[in-house]
Amino acid sequence: MSNIFADDLVLQGDRVTDQKQALSDKTLKINLNKNIYGSFSEIGAGQETARHFFRAGAASRTIAKAMSAYDKQFSDAIYTTEPDGRYVTENRLHKMLDHEVQLLEERLDHTENPNRIYFSYANTVATIDFAKKFKGHGWVGIRFQNEPQGEFNEIILHIQFKENDVLLQQRTLGTLGVNLIYGAFYQYHDPKKLIYNLYDHLDKDQLEIDTINFSGPAFKNVDNRLMSLFLVKNGMADAVMFGPNGQNILPANTLFRKNVLLLRGSFRPVTIVNINMYQKSLNQFLSKNQLSIDKTAVIFEITLNNLLALGEVDEQDFLDRAELLCALGHTVMISNFKEYFKAVDYIWNYSQEKIALTIGIPSLIEIFDAKHYTNLPGGLFEGLGRLFKHGLEIYAYPFLNEKEEVITAENIELHDKTLKPIYNYFKEQDQIIDIENFELKNLKIFSHKVLKKIQENDDSWESDVPETVATLLKENKLFRKKESL
Repeated sequence: MSNIFADDLVLQGDRVTDQKQALSDKTLKINLNKNIYGSFSEIGAGQETARHFFRAGAASRTIAKAMSAYDKQFSDAIYTTEPDGRYVTENRLHKMLDHEVQLLEERLDHTENPNRIYFSYANTVATIDFAKKFKGHGWVGIRFQNEPQGEFNEIILHIQFKENDVLLQQRTLGTLGVNLIYGAFYQYHDPKKLIYNLYDHLDKDQLEIDTINFSGPAFKNVDNRLMSLFLVKNGMADAVMFGPNGQNILPANTLFRKNVLLLRGSFRPVTIVNINMYQKSLNQFLSKNQLSIDKTAVIFEITLNNLLALGEVDEQDFLDRAELLCALGHTVMISNFKEYFKAVDYIWNYSQEKIALTIGIPSLIEIFDAKHYTNLPGGLFEGLGRLFKHGLEIYAYPFLNEKEEVITAENIELHDKTLKPIYNYFKEQDQIIDIENFELKNLKIFSHKVLKKIQENDDSWESDVPETVATLLKENKLFRKKESL
C-alpha cells in the first residue's frame, strides 16, 4: 500500500500533540494533503464544519463540494423522503452519505489523481428550539477511504447538545466535525484515541455522545460494545445501549413511547434466576397494566459501578457478560447511574409510559437505606420521591436468608425499622410487587457462586445457567481470560 500521507507539508512551529492542536492546524494539515479530497453536506446548523476548512486556506485541495439543503423539498428531492417524515435520523444521515459518495465516484476521475482518497462528511441536526425546551440533537458521520480506490470505512455518532444558545451549539458542531474528520484520517488506527479527541477543544458540558459505531475494513477488529463502554467510562455519555447484534443503538429510539422493564445486575454470568426474574416480572407487568409486548422494551442494565467493583474495568470480563446477554437476544444498557432513581429519570426523559424495575429483595432493602442518599439535600425522602414519582413499579424477587427462610416484599425487614410505614405506603399503592410463581430450588443460585464454580472447573455450574449460556461459556471459555481496559 502506498503512503498516501507522504506529501503532508510540515507545519512550522507545530510541537504539540494531536489533542492540543488548534482547529486551524488540523484543517490546514488536511487541506495541504493533496491526497485527501471529499464533500461536506450539513443540514440544520449552518455549514459550520466546512467553514473551518475554508478559513484555514488551501481549501480547494480538500473540498470537492460543500452544500446544505435546508429547504425540506430540496432535501427530499436530493436524498428522498423518510417514511416517518423526520429529518434528524440515522437513516437520513446514511442516505446523505450514500448519495454524496456516489457523486464523488461518478464525477471524479481517479486516473488524474491515482493516490487520492475520498471522503464524505455529513450531519443532520436540530439545534435548541426558541422556547429552549428541547436542547437539540443530531447525527454526524463520515465515510472515508484510507487507501486509494479502497473500500470505504464509516464512523457514525449521535450527539445531544447541552448548551442553551444556538450560536454556541453551531460552534460546538463545527469543532466536533473537524475533530471527526481529522481523527478519521490520522487516528483511525486507534479508535479509543479518536473518540477521546472528539472532545479536543470541547467540554463534556457542551455535548454528549451517546451512540457511536465504527464499520469498514479499517475497523474490522473493533468491537462497538467496547466503544460504548469507553464513552461511559470517560464521562462522554451517561448511558449507552447496544442490541443483540452487538451494534450500538440510540437510547431515544429504543425507549421512545415504550413501556420499559429494567433489570439491573452483574450478569456475571447470566443464571436461570436472572431469566426467571425477567420472564415472571415481564408477564406480571404486562398483565397488571394491560400492556402489549410489542410496545414494551426490556433493558438489561450493567452499571459502571458494577464493572468497577473489582478495581479497573476488565475489558474481557465486560465482553463476556455482553456476549451472553446478546446471545439471549437482549438489549443491554451500560450506565453510570449508581442510584436507581437516576436510571428511572433517564428513561423518563425518553418515555412517559409505564416504567418497571425488577430487582432482588436485598436490592429492595438497600433502596430504603438512607446511606445511599447523603448527597441529596432532601436525603432519603428526596431519593424515594424521585424514584417513585413517575408511578414506578418495583417487582421484587424473593430471597432465601441464612435460616432458609423465604423473604419477600411482604415480610421484608429494613435496616431502619422506622421507615417501614413509608415502605408500606408504596406497597399499598401497588408500586412494590412480589414476583409470583418462583421456583424455590433456584433461590440458592447466585451469579458469584456460579462464577466461582466456573473458575474452579466445577461442572455443576451448568445446571445453574440457561442452556444457551452453558454452551457459550464452554465453547468460548468465557470468564477465564483477563485483559484490562
